[in-house]
Amino acid sequence: MRRMLTLCAVFAVFTTLALAETWTGKLIDATCAADQQKAAMTCDPTSSTTAFAIVASEKTFKFDDAGNTKAAEALKNRADRSSNPNAPQTTTVTARVTGTKDGDNTLKVESIDVQ
Repeated sequence: MRRMLTLCAVFAVFTTLALAETWTGKLIDATCAADQQKAAMTCDPTSSTTAFAIVASEKTFKFDDAGNTKAAEALKNRADRSSNPNAPQTTTVTARVTGTKDGDNTLKVESIDVQ
């Protein structure tokens, strides 16, 4: 019985991973794009951004709450800042996001790599 439960748990984990997709595109401030009715390409994220989205394949995908937290942390620790944290941030931020998409173009982010 215990072996069967272990196999079912392993199967469930691999099934979930198999459903994950990857998007690569420009990371933007979702609040700026939605609230201010600006073009998404003009809403670069800053250190105070709390809601993120990614523009990939000319579509905008918002992040879930956990994804917003992961994106904020990744933005703080991105590669161009790790060698010199006092250097100014470049405005364009490219990201690679792995996760699953909900029906309303919201991404449930599993991982994010900010470049």
